[in-house]
Amino acid sequence: MKMNKWLRTVIISCATALTFGIGFGLSSQSNQVEAAAATYKTVSTASMKKAPYHKKSSAGVVWNTSHTKKVATLKGYPYTTWYATKKVTLQKSGGSKALYYQVKNGSGNVSGIVWHNYLTPGKAPFGLKYAQGAVALDVNTNGVVWSKNANTPRPIASISKLMTLYLVRQKISNGGGSWTSKVNTSNAGLKKLGKDKDYGGFKFTKNSYTVRDLYLAALIESSNNAAIALGQWVAGGATPTYNKKFISMMNSQAKTWNLDNTSFVSASGMEQDSLKPFGYNIGGANANMVSAADVAQIARHFINDYNDVLKDASIGSMTLDGQKLYNYNNLLPGRKYYQKSLNVDGLKTGYTPLAGYCFVGTGRKAGHDRIITVVLHDQNEFTETRSLMNYVYNKNLV
Repeated sequence: MKMNKWLRTVIISCATALTFGIGFGLSSQSNQVEAAAATYKTVSTASMKKAPYHKKSSAGVVWNTSHTKKVATLKGYPYTTWYATKKVTLQKSGGSKALYYQVKNGSGNVSGIVWHNYLTPGKAPFGLKYAQGAVALDVNTNGVVWSKNANTPRPIASISKLMTLYLVRQKISNGGGSWTSKVNTSNAGLKKLGKDKDYGGFKFTKNSYTVRDLYLAALIESSNNAAIALGQWVAGGATPTYNKKFISMMNSQAKTWNLDNTSFVSASGMEQDSLKPFGYNIGGANANMVSAADVAQIARHFINDYNDVLKDASIGSMTLDGQKLYNYNNLLPGRKYYQKSLNVDGLKTGYTPLAGYCFVGTGRKAGHDRIITVVLHDQNEFTETRSLMNYVYNKNLV
C-alpha cells in the first residue's frame, strides 16, 4: 500500500530527529536554543544613546540578535561593561513582549541582545576574573591599594624563590659569602632534577657554580635545582639535611616580617610530591602556602633592601655555562604583553598545576610611586596584571 506523501515525510522527519537525539545525545542547551529560535520574533527596534551597563546579578544570557543562539553568559563576564546602542522588543509566540538591549563589550568582540532587567546602568566595577588571590601594593607607603582575597594562603609555586634569593643576598650582606663563593652542586638528586623534562631548566654540568651563577639561574630561568643548592649553601652545607634547615630559615624570616599567612616547605616552590623522586621532600604539608598580601611584602623587602634585583629581573634572556636562561615575564620589553608606560622591570613568575599561574609584577609609571602586584592561581596572569596596574595608575591610587 502506498503511503501518503505528507505522512511519509512526517514519519521520516520524526525518525531522523529520534535517531539524532539517541545517537548524539542532544543537550538541554541545544533544545533551548531550538525552542528559542522557534518562539521569538522581533516586534520593533529603536536606536538609543550609547550607554554603559553591567550585570545586575549572576543571571542572564547574551543572545544573538535573532534570539536563536547563546553568545555568552553574563556570569562569565563579571567585570565587563556592556555598551547599549539599541532597544529591541521581542515577543514570544502566544506570550507577552519583552524589552532587550543590543549591547557590545568594550573590545567589541562580544555582542548581542540582553533582556534589560539583567542589566544595571553604569560601568562595571573593576575586578580580576581569573585570579583567586591578588593585591596591588604601593612600595613607597606600603599601602594596599587594591585586593582580592589577599589574606588567603595559597600555593605559590616558583614565586617562593623570592624568599630563597632574598636570604642569599642577606647572607652576602652579613659577610657570610660573596657572589664568587662556590656552591656545591654535586648532589645526584639535584643533577637529576636539572635534567627533568618537567622541573628542570638549568643542568648542573659541573660540581660547583658561583653564587652569582645560581642566583641568575634561579631568578631568570626559575631553576629549581639552582634554588635548592643556594638554600643549602645559605644553611651551611650541601645535603638534603641542610635543605630542611634552610626551609626553617625561610619560615623564621617570614615570622620576623610578621607574615601570618605564610608557610614554607620548599626552597624552590615545587610541591612535596614532585620533590620526592629527587630526595628533597621534607614531609608535612605538600606546598608552600602564602597569601597574596604576604607575597607582596616579601617582594617589597627584596626591592627595598637589594634594589639591583630589578636590573637582573628585567634581563630577557642570557647564556650561562653554555645554556640559555629565559625570562618568562611577558610584560618585559619586546614581549607579548609589554606596555611601555607601565615600565615593568620585574619580578617573578611561577606555575604548577596545583598553584596555577602566579606572577609578581613591579614597575613605576612616570609621576607615580612604584607598585607591586601579585596574582595567584590565575589563568591570564599577564593580562590581568596589566589591567590591575593600569587601574591603579588611572585611578591615581599610587
